[in-house]
Amino acid sequence: MKILHTADWHLGKRLQEYSRLEEQKEVLQEIVDIAENEDVDLVLLAGDIFDSFNPNHEAVELLYKTLKKLSNNGQRPIIAISGNHDSTQFIEAPDPLAREMGIIFYSKYDSLIPTGTLDNGIQILQSETGFIQLKLPKYEFPLRILLAPYANELLLKTYLGDGDREKEFRQLMASKWEALANKYCDEKGVNLFVGHFFFTKEGEAMETEPESERPILHVGGTQALYTHNIPNQIQYAALGHLHRYHAVAKEPCPIVYSSSPLAYSFSEADQEKQVVLIEALPGKAVNYRPIALKKGRPLYRKTFHNLESALEWLGENPYCFVELTYVTESAIDASTRKALMKAHDGIVNLIPQIKNPLGQENLSLKVEDLEKDMLSLFKMYYQSERGLEPNSDLLDLFKEVISQE
Repeated sequence: MKILHTADWHLGKRLQEYSRLEEQKEVLQEIVDIAENEDVDLVLLAGDIFDSFNPNHEAVELLYKTLKKLSNNGQRPIIAISGNHDSTQFIEAPDPLAREMGIIFYSKYDSLIPTGTLDNGIQILQSETGFIQLKLPKYEFPLRILLAPYANELLLKTYLGDGDREKEFRQLMASKWEALANKYCDEKGVNLFVGHFFFTKEGEAMETEPESERPILHVGGTQALYTHNIPNQIQYAALGHLHRYHAVAKEPCPIVYSSSPLAYSFSEADQEKQVVLIEALPGKAVNYRPIALKKGRPLYRKTFHNLESALEWLGENPYCFVELTYVTESAIDASTRKALMKAHDGIVNLIPQIKNPLGQENLSLKVEDLEKDMLSLFKMYYQSERGLEPNSDLLDLFKEVISQE
């Protein structure tokens, strides 16, 4: 059985003032093409389908059109769970209609997917809250999936108490998953887990989250679940939340983040985006491999010391977004700024880096400075950060702001 794992589409997301919708259309078509070319039997979409609780019309339309193609007009089932960016109600709203095409949305822990045979021949043999068992027409063995959408205390409809909430949350989730696995997951079928959480090995440093996912995922005080919370019967855990491809652990099974399809913040600059193809049989270790995605604008962070080299690089790399740091003796002058912005339509941030500002070491605040007025402190701060005195217009604006108090 071939399974495609993808996550963190963040449909509707912008990069500051730049829309990413056209890029999302291109990269989602690339994912559809991979599913077709690899003859994929099932798709797992591990959360953060949209970028906001209230996605715009274009993002919703793109999702529905993509899933119709990705499902091969209902012949290839898709299991989609919600992430921390998704509205649980919005994600599950189309489920009764989508389910007839084998597209199953799951976002609430008290939801129960109806059993029965769909028009495309796919059978939903058993279901329970947080679990579904399918049988695809071309395979004799069943497919079991533990469903773990993003959750907090409100979504779980529980109270973690006032003690070690992090530990209690882990125990709650692990107990739920273990009970389901013990009840349904033997070696006569393929056993999978799809979740949208922050997983790490116990005792290891936590993976840094992308800027677009901060603040870090919290559930009461919970920062992460541990890889050993995945039941031993599971053969592959398909995760969403972290935006780079990352195999967190190989035990008790491959526990893998597929990555987002596009780079969504400059903390993801230079990352290769991927989907994961899994080959699974009952009772055997799965084979899995990442497949690189090529569509969409890459993100780069670049530093230049002169205009000539900056313009040369920008001319050689027209199809990207860039956070450009320009090293200068003082503020970037108007002519330089104009030349840079004219040379490239994807400069998202233009950052001056002042060399040896005013010939001084970095300024620091002293105790006696606390007695100074706000305007003087602002001048000191601006000089420390930018290496030059604020101009009169900026000072007038600052005076206007503090006067509002």
